[in-house]
Amino acid sequence: METFRADLHVHTVLSPCAEVEMLPPLIVQEALQRRIRLIAITDHNASANVAAVQEAARDSGVIVLPGMELQTREEVHVLCLFDTPDQISAFQEVVDSNLPDIENNAELFGMQIVVDAAGEPVREEKRLLLTSTTLSLEQAFEKTCALGGIFIPAHVDRKGFGLIEALGFVPEDVRVEALEITRRLTPEKAYLAFPQIRPYSLIQDGDAHRLDDLLGSTVFSLEKPVVSELRLALTHQKERTFFIDR
Repeated sequence: METFRADLHVHTVLSPCAEVEMLPPLIVQEALQRRIRLIAITDHNASANVAAVQEAARDSGVIVLPGMELQTREEVHVLCLFDTPDQISAFQEVVDSNLPDIENNAELFGMQIVVDAAGEPVREEKRLLLTSTTLSLEQAFEKTCALGGIFIPAHVDRKGFGLIEALGFVPEDVRVEALEITRRLTPEKAYLAFPQIRPYSLIQDGDAHRLDDLLGSTVFSLEKPVVSELRLALTHQKERTFFIDR
């Protein structure tokens, strides 16, 4: 088993709410400084900067999982994480077909920039990403799992776009392995505040919109850094495990 300090919720400049410093080489550099070995790039309803961060991380020791922070029809944010470019590409096609065709107002929401591995601009994403898809929570879960991904409702303790605030509970037909909490709570305090989440494992991420947000408090023990191993760790199977290091 290997130990992987992780942050599975990292944005780039493709997310209009992210700071301009969220560029591939700077993200990798910050992860290295914080001894974070495993990150997931999770821009809002988009994945076009995943490959650039993976390229920037090549030979650095930082592993970059392709992912996305999807916004469901219920206005719930979920982390959808995968292993391969083909998986995230197929998932992006699903999301694109369920994303309203609304033009982004860069002055109001911020620019949505696709960059290369050096952080140089390639193009601007014109379609508004900060909006709900037409996918329900259950549909998003099914699409993610069908492609071999893992589905983790994000920042469930938050009022804005959190699962508990939106629905009040975790639907039984959405069989998640874990929920994500913000840095403002420990798992113990989260369980006390929201008793309905007690059956679920809790991870903690930075939801990084700027470099200082990278957290790396969730530590996994895995054979290798892939989705199937994360799933085992989150359910404490086959000697895979995790803990939150405050």
